[in-house]
Amino acid sequence: MEINVLGPLTAHERGVSLVPSATKPRQILAVLALQTGHVVTVPTLVEEVWGSDVPRSAATTLQTYILQLRRNIAAGLRGEPGRCPKDVLVTQHGGYLLDIGTGRVDAQEFDGLLRAGRSAYAQDDFASASDLFGRALDLWRGPALVDVRVGTVLELEVLRMEENRMAALERRIDADLRLGRHRELVPELHVLTARHPMHENFCAQLMLALHRSGGAWRALESYQRLRKALVSELGLEPSQNLQRLHRAVLSGDPQLELPEAVADRKGGR
Repeated sequence: MEINVLGPLTAHERGVSLVPSATKPRQILAVLALQTGHVVTVPTLVEEVWGSDVPRSAATTLQTYILQLRRNIAAGLRGEPGRCPKDVLVTQHGGYLLDIGTGRVDAQEFDGLLRAGRSAYAQDDFASASDLFGRALDLWRGPALVDVRVGTVLELEVLRMEENRMAALERRIDADLRLGRHRELVPELHVLTARHPMHENFCAQLMLALHRSGGAWRALESYQRLRKALVSELGLEPSQNLQRLHRAVLSGDPQLELPEAVADRKGGR
């Protein structure tokens, strides 16, 4: 079974879609998929589906939704003797567990690539880090669970996934800057700073990429755009780190340039 949550919710077994059309069963499937291999308690599922407005029939209705999911799973298991829906969506004491065996959930693959990328970055293996972060980001097909109504449980999961997505993007750009790919990064960073006009890290990365590309004045313009947005929207000045970067660009600080070893490799010398 393959389940994707980094974008629209999809779940397939032997080419058969297992995703129900009804809203609440979709929520339950999404929660179970994000905790695959672990028991999700009945109170957790009830909280996700009904929040604080829990009907008296919640326990019975939840069992009905579980049966519906098992019917969908049964359709995907046809022609596969030895497995039944209860082996995949398992009833455990106090909850349910989704056991997809050799299947895959894209969010888990993303987390694994993110960890590997962070490890490579910590070891100064920036080429591997850039590749790993890039592969992690390629798994995304849109906002997480974009077509699923999210309750209090899924809301936190979506927030966590989106924050990790942003962290992977920032770190991938950092790795590319370390590799001397500043010119290639400029167009991407222009788009990112336009979408996130008060995101200081993207602004700092754009300033550094522009400075290394011979566009110091454009780097200063980027700083002023961000400062204007922060002051007008939040009444705040840029952080001390960004102000230091601004002063370094103004003074042409040589520490902003690529390390010599990296520059030599990039130039093939």
